[in-house]
Amino acid sequence: MDDTVITQRLLLRPLREDDRDDFFAINSDPMVCEHLPGTLSRAESDALMDRICAHFAEHGFGLWAVEIPGERSFAGCVGLARPTWTAAFTPCVEIGWRLAPATWGRGIATEAARAALAYGFTKLCLDEIYACTVPANVRSLRVMQRIGLRPDFRYSTDGTFEHPRLPEGHPLRLHVLYVTTQAAWAQKHPYP
Repeated sequence: MDDTVITQRLLLRPLREDDRDDFFAINSDPMVCEHLPGTLSRAESDALMDRICAHFAEHGFGLWAVEIPGERSFAGCVGLARPTWTAAFTPCVEIGWRLAPATWGRGIATEAARAALAYGFTKLCLDEIYACTVPANVRSLRVMQRIGLRPDFRYSTDGTFEHPRLPEGHPLRLHVLYVTTQAAWAQKHPYP
């Protein structure tokens, strides 16, 4: 299966060894990690990159490195992954992104995420793709909405869940759950 995707402005490709420094710069940026449990140390960032690469090797898909040709060889990551934690809606495939602040506000996350959805529904033949974040993460919520995901009320009346990776009482434990289906996506993106 082809492991790179080209969009109008972007190249989505597997992570490479020479991405480690830029990946760490993103993972250690307090702005990027504002809605995450915290910034990552170099060792934690490297371990995360190793897990992303292992997921890609095991499943044939994962989080891509985002290149902006002529501008940035590594702007962050966007793609699909199988969560390793358990919730009412797992096992599933989740879409996610983590980009350098210099790229924010330019539609980069939206463009890359749309490509990831298309890949998931056309190449991987997935039935559903999920996304989750904390309610305060307005930027990510806007991307979710722009790419066609909607709140999922099948597992709770308010579309939220307690993230099992965070301890009870943690201020970021409550997450909102969004989803889209292949059928909903296909209505807006009919096959030729």
